[in-house]
Amino acid sequence: MANPLLAPEAQLDAAADRLLDAARTGVPCAPVRDLIGPDDVHAAYAVQQRLVAARVASGARVVGRKIGLTSAAVQVQLGVDQPDFGVLLHDMEHHGGDVVPAGSVLQPRAEAEIAFVLGEDLEVGALDLPQVRRAVDHAVAAIEICGSRVAGWDISFADTVADNASSGAYVLGPERVRLDAFEPREVVMSMTIDGELVSEGSGAACLGDPLAALGWLARQARELGDPLRAGQVVLSGALGPMRPIEPGHRVRATVTGLGSVSFTYGEQ
Repeated sequence: MANPLLAPEAQLDAAADRLLDAARTGVPCAPVRDLIGPDDVHAAYAVQQRLVAARVASGARVVGRKIGLTSAAVQVQLGVDQPDFGVLLHDMEHHGGDVVPAGSVLQPRAEAEIAFVLGEDLEVGALDLPQVRRAVDHAVAAIEICGSRVAGWDISFADTVADNASSGAYVLGPERVRLDAFEPREVVMSMTIDGELVSEGSGAACLGDPLAALGWLARQARELGDPLRAGQVVLSGALGPMRPIEPGHRVRATVTGLGSVSFTYGEQ
């Protein structure tokens, strides 16, 4: 990420304003790739940083990160070929059994994940798999509710990165499990909507190992000068395909070793 930005500052600002307006009005916007290009990763993260800064200025707190596009199935769904990451804010967090307000996420889609809660900073050292494993305090089953400010999910890689990795909300399960009690790459996941099976997957679907995804994120975050910190939540990436949800839907995910997590998306 050391390459210079290809898009002028004015275009980065315009892209951020477009996405912020969509979030404020609840009306999805046109893609921002006309302003920053479809593949300019550096410009896209610069726009993301503007979005997060605006939210923090309005009172939001950063509580962690999300890794996106780790599943081959999700990459195929969205037509991209590499992972990305976004920032989690305190008002995105929900807990198992909650009702997530309908309309709080634009064009919502649910995907099941493992969430890691860090017990140590990931700032110095090799940030290899053994170090990443030691840094995790515990894990929980989670469902991410992805959302896109871009109309019709018409996104390139730069569009989703700029849009804070298509973040919306997330739901954490009740069971806190340490890594000596389960192996993340070996878990099996199933997700239902209103009792109907809609998605299946495994830990290996997440970059081969959710801990490998966490290590990738730790290195990216350090390179950007904003390393992962103890206490932060990290959504490690989808274990299977994401599915659209509508008001009244009850979504439940089960991850072996971590139990289940569920929520209702608003009311019909």
